[in-house]
Amino acid sequence: MFEWLKALLFPVENPTVTQSIVAIMLAIGTGIFFGRLKLGKITFGVSAVMFTGLILGHFGYRIQPGILDFIRDFGLILFVYGIGLQVGPSFFSSFRNEGLKFNILAVSTVLLGGVVTIVLYKLTGLKIEDLVGIMSGSVTNTPGLGAAKNTIEEIKNSFPDRVFNDPTIGYAITYPLGVFGIIGTIIFTKFLLRINSDEEMKKFRMSKINRELPLTHKKMRVTNPEFFGKTIHQVTKELGKEIVISRLKHSGSEAVKSPTLDMELRERDVLMLVGLEKDLAEFIAKVGRPSTDQFIESDSDVRKKNIFVTKESAIHKNLAELDLFNTYDLKVTRVFRAGREILPRPSLELFYGDKLRVIGSDEAIAEVEKIIGNSEKKLLEPDFLSLFGGLLLGVILGSIPIVIPSLPVPIKLGFAAGPLIVALLISRYGGISFIHSYINNGAIYFMKDFGICLFFAAVGIHAGDGFYENFVKYNGWNWLLFGSAITFIPLIIMVIIGRFFMKINFLQLAGIMSGSYTDPAALSFSTNYLDSDIPIQSYAQVYPLVTIFRIFVASLLILIFS
Repeated sequence: MFEWLKALLFPVENPTVTQSIVAIMLAIGTGIFFGRLKLGKITFGVSAVMFTGLILGHFGYRIQPGILDFIRDFGLILFVYGIGLQVGPSFFSSFRNEGLKFNILAVSTVLLGGVVTIVLYKLTGLKIEDLVGIMSGSVTNTPGLGAAKNTIEEIKNSFPDRVFNDPTIGYAITYPLGVFGIIGTIIFTKFLLRINSDEEMKKFRMSKINRELPLTHKKMRVTNPEFFGKTIHQVTKELGKEIVISRLKHSGSEAVKSPTLDMELRERDVLMLVGLEKDLAEFIAKVGRPSTDQFIESDSDVRKKNIFVTKESAIHKNLAELDLFNTYDLKVTRVFRAGREILPRPSLELFYGDKLRVIGSDEAIAEVEKIIGNSEKKLLEPDFLSLFGGLLLGVILGSIPIVIPSLPVPIKLGFAAGPLIVALLISRYGGISFIHSYINNGAIYFMKDFGICLFFAAVGIHAGDGFYENFVKYNGWNWLLFGSAITFIPLIIMVIIGRFFMKINFLQLAGIMSGSYTDPAALSFSTNYLDSDIPIQSYAQVYPLVTIFRIFVASLLILIFS
């Protein structure tokens, strides 16, 4: 009676489309369940899908070859594109501060891992595709594995007689080693270096003083006769401070105005200032003194409101072009983009999804909303035209053949690097034509996690077919030993150089370690173990460039040594 259910849920050698989909759903569902279970402070999250896929593949579950390729590649594309949109803004802005130093350390670690892999290739006699799989697993780098498989397919298309081993086998054997190796290194180095998380947090905060500070607002009263009768433009130019005077109230009056640059300051005027803490303190010290006036914050004459950029008439236009103050008597005091506060300069270009904090009358705000948009509902709705347009550009970029002399076939960025680079550029410049960078956080997390689940399920089930036999056949214990060299040698050197020569805060160094090995499980562990979110920031700073280099290293090793 239930033969149909048995045929649907139990493994078969030659599955139908429906049976293939069921296998994928089983791998993802059971993987997510086990990934939520805690092993001490460790949770594997979506990484557990890889292991459940291996188990299901070992016990006979299969996926049709065509469906397998599609699920694996499409999942990888979604994952790296989501990562690019998520970390793109902080990635580019970080290079003005510590990002360059962090990325030099992280990329050097990637290259050192490639050198160790080459040395093992020369010493062990293993095929390069096996070692690239071992390398990708040892550093928990899924896009690198995807790039290696794409490169092998390209070589097979040009040379059909060539036979390659599957790098997924080495990846699957050494992946747990990579996860636990990074976590173990964080624990060991914290103990060995006698790191106190609270002390590191204090040092981190001290190092951030006067750098990357958020915008703030302060009230002041004009008392210095030197500035009486001068215009706001003259005063700000003379003092050389990047601040915005959002409100002004004359002494003895309750009327609050949004001042123009040509408005003159009078004795005992009360001003509302917006800018960096240090700049505001210096401005107040020279022009007057702090004020406790309450009327300046009154909304009787002017109101404060947040407006979202959602209309084409405002996207990719700068504030000077919109000229909101002269046209509508409305002042922009702050711009919020990708979690950052930006001081509104006339040359600032607006992106789709930007949030503007404005001050003006109800009538002025209503008029400006017609130009800016301010449709929060529109931001919640997924823009599939923009999303799939960006994915298409990523696939096209990843498919462009790059001819390098002496290599057997042209190198391609592939489905891992192509979409990632496009996503980074789109997030940096706000979009290309109708393709914009804004996707709400919930949608990005869904796309990223859904993509990696599809990839892990497909790769795991495929690798699970004959996994035990392959472990015995290829002497998996030796592969684990080779993998440990790739895991620990670059990692230990990174800690020594980062801590003792570059003087990097250990909380940040833990994030760089996790980011260099593109390991979200290690990142999750480090934030809990060190009781700090600081590792997340440095992880995001190095992840994109590290991913691109891991993709290139994996592809080049296959091309050069195969």
